[in-house]
Amino acid sequence: MNSQFKIGQSVTLLDDDFSGVITKILDERIFISTEDGFEFEVNASEIVPNHNLEIEEPDDFEALVSEKEKAYKKKKSTTQKIKGTIPPMEVDLHIHQLTSNERGMSSHDKLNLQIDTARHKLEFAVKKRIQRVVFIHGVGAGVLKAELEYLFSRYENIKFYDADYQKYGLGATEIYIYQN
Repeated sequence: MNSQFKIGQSVTLLDDDFSGVITKILDERIFISTEDGFEFEVNASEIVPNHNLEIEEPDDFEALVSEKEKAYKKKKSTTQKIKGTIPPMEVDLHIHQLTSNERGMSSHDKLNLQIDTARHKLEFAVKKRIQRVVFIHGVGAGVLKAELEYLFSRYENIKFYDADYQKYGLGATEIYIYQN
């Protein structure tokens, strides 16, 4: 039996880009299970131990988790203060958010309601000195997005761009209102 390796040890294959955990050792043949559940048989000379990847569970695991959570909460609050960013006002322009009953409304009526709502919310943001507004319009055929861009382009003190993809996907436009 190979004394350099033991069952449960994390190892990496020298010639290939994969690693795994030793499940069985038979002389110089070592069986490795990857995290995907595949098992490979390799020679002991083809692998190296992952010393830096082995995780030893501490004696007081709960206290360590609690300590890390406290550090994370502290860190998060200080970064918010440093950034100084105020979350943007969000305006959802999906038609079911704007009216309780869309029955009998033509596509033109729906689009007009959405544009009128966007215009009113934009004017509200300008009056209340809200700098950032995200208009959620959805993806669709792109008609509402094009109309919004036309509306925003008529204002000199507004810059508009696609909103944060991770949060809104492709269906939102964020505006920044320059204050006087």
